[in-house]
Amino acid sequence: MTKNDPYAALRYKEFNIFLIIRFAMVFAWSMQFVVIEWEVYSITKNPLSLGIIGLMEVIPAVSLALFAGHIVDQKEKKGLLLKCILGFSVISVGLFLLTWQVIVEDLSTQLTLYLIYFLVFLGGIVRAFLGPTIFSLFSLIIPKKVYPNAATWSSSVWQMGAVVGPAVAGFSIDGIGVHWSMLLIFGFSIIALTALSFIPKKPILNPKIGENVFESLKEGIRFVRKTKVVLSALTLDMIAVLFGGAVALLPIYAQDILKVGPEGFGILRAAPAVGALLIMFTSAYFPLNKNAGWKLLGAIFGFGVCVIVFGVSTIFWISVFALFMSGVTDGVSMIIRQTILQLKTPDHMRGRVASVNSMFVGSSNELGVFESGLTAKLFGTVTAVVFGGSMTLITVVITGLASPKFRKLDLRKDLEELEAQPD
Repeated sequence: MTKNDPYAALRYKEFNIFLIIRFAMVFAWSMQFVVIEWEVYSITKNPLSLGIIGLMEVIPAVSLALFAGHIVDQKEKKGLLLKCILGFSVISVGLFLLTWQVIVEDLSTQLTLYLIYFLVFLGGIVRAFLGPTIFSLFSLIIPKKVYPNAATWSSSVWQMGAVVGPAVAGFSIDGIGVHWSMLLIFGFSIIALTALSFIPKKPILNPKIGENVFESLKEGIRFVRKTKVVLSALTLDMIAVLFGGAVALLPIYAQDILKVGPEGFGILRAAPAVGALLIMFTSAYFPLNKNAGWKLLGAIFGFGVCVIVFGVSTIFWISVFALFMSGVTDGVSMIIRQTILQLKTPDHMRGRVASVNSMFVGSSNELGVFESGLTAKLFGTVTAVVFGGSMTLITVVITGLASPKFRKLDLRKDLEELEAQPD
């Protein structure tokens, strides 16, 4: 392996399988969320209903996050991931049935809505375990020397799945409808299950098997609190994602503001995917380790600007470009943050640190959906998006001024130390 090999991590077979699983699950989950958003808004025509979807998923995800991290650190990772994927598959089948006209014609609109919310809630339980399990499995299939390169590929694949899934959802809704779109989602969960069968069971690296759950959780929280670079990265991204959830309101923009229908909705959703794809290739050749602090601050600031431009635009292609650039900046942020977490987290604490990460950042996506839906209901859609983007900018400025050490963060030293380790 050469020092600057952009494909270093891809030379490990199990890591390639891992990327297939990661993409399939993120793609399926993101697509499912958007399909349900479209269906619920079509039924209710109420922006607040979009917020409730996010709230239904985030409540169990946050409530169980720390406990899930403890379980992940105590158990074998492949088995846990298998259970998570099976759980998601069951939920997808349930949503497939709830969007089947033959079944829902005998149900009231309100009951159908409540059943959808219930399945989304169950999905939040599954997600509480899925994120920490995948994060922990990552470190067991590749050498530490290639963590930075692997984090780049893993983050890029996550980003692609998170934006390509919704983009495909838009076109799929237009082409085959909500019901059959849910069947396509189920198909991707089967792909993930099949790929997982090619990864063998992995050892449990936690030396404290059977440790008291409360002591275990406290140790994880203490680590994040004392490791300032991790805490700063998580806090910055949490606030930015929380207030930058403009894409949650895309069904409203597509249907009521830009008036472009399902096809235009698909293009809007696809725009960030193109930006993320660009980052995936360029960051592998041009690592983001140098001046990582400044780059992370700049990326999130740029993301906030893109959100504001999208919010005020009434011209379709300007909106598309703003979303494209949001994909670029969000991709940079994701890669740097994941690299920080992988480099700074001890192997035996990965589940718990990933759980804290899911509480800070992952769940803030759904809280952001709720915030955007509620703000749109109270003050209007455009005002909600502009407010969110503005809060993102303010957060970046405050963090940059308050944390000079974070501004100067450079990950090259960590990478050099890993390269110096013997095989």
